[in-house]
Amino acid sequence: MAVQTGLGEPRGPWFLSPEMEGDSAGRTGGQQQPDEPSRRRWLLSAVAVIALSTVAGGLAGGVTGSQEQPEAAPAAGAGVSPQLIEAAEKTVPGVVSVLVQGGSGSGFAIDGEQHIVTNDHIVERAGGGTVVVETSAGRRLAAEVVGRDPASDIAVLQVPASTGLTPLPLAKPGTTRVGESVLAVGSPLGLSGTVTAGIVSALDRQVRLRNSRHTAVQTDASINPGNSGGPLVNTRGEVVGVNTAIATLDGNGSIGIGFAIPIDQVQQTADTIIGKGG
Repeated sequence: MAVQTGLGEPRGPWFLSPEMEGDSAGRTGGQQQPDEPSRRRWLLSAVAVIALSTVAGGLAGGVTGSQEQPEAAPAAGAGVSPQLIEAAEKTVPGVVSVLVQGGSGSGFAIDGEQHIVTNDHIVERAGGGTVVVETSAGRRLAAEVVGRDPASDIAVLQVPASTGLTPLPLAKPGTTRVGESVLAVGSPLGLSGTVTAGIVSALDRQVRLRNSRHTAVQTDASINPGNSGGPLVNTRGEVVGVNTAIATLDGNGSIGIGFAIPIDQVQQTADTIIGKGG
């Protein structure tokens, strides 16, 4: 079985499904190390499936083309949910890139006092150095670290009131449903203001992130390094979670299985941090 890693800069924090846990034999750092023959067989099988799918699609297209006239291309924007477009327009102005010496991530404003929620593993990489945020308009400002909570992987920053970030509304606990459309917003690979769409794949998913177990929202919205700390929002533009980790195969990027810290947990932790910081 391929090693699964998680999201961060460049790869962490680690993700490991609880179902993969067992005795420590043959493990390094708590993760199963695949033997080389098994890994090769898995890769060959994966390549075969991909190749078969591609060839089958090409053949099907050839048969259809020989029997029917091609249909007109759909109009631009056809099939795109207006709700998702509106949600993206509302969300992007409240999202920032979080820049530190050791890498970068994302964050978002949660109140009018310009408090910003992000992942602790991003701030940790600053090593006590300067944390800078970049707004969707390209403005860069030094941010104050209000507080950190490594156990929940949540940290809170604050920028001057004049920054004018749009606070994002938070979804009410218990309102998120499996199958509903969501957007992951952030700065994957440093590309600020990036929006990717998907659905909520599962709720209450038990995962292990870093050294702790978490209950997460699972999504297939594309999440990549740099998305950490950014919001996962529903079609109403409400934050349902904070994008934190992905499952990958040998650290090769998103495979459509991402995880977000549920917003009720985030809000509770952020409120505690802000209360202590204030």
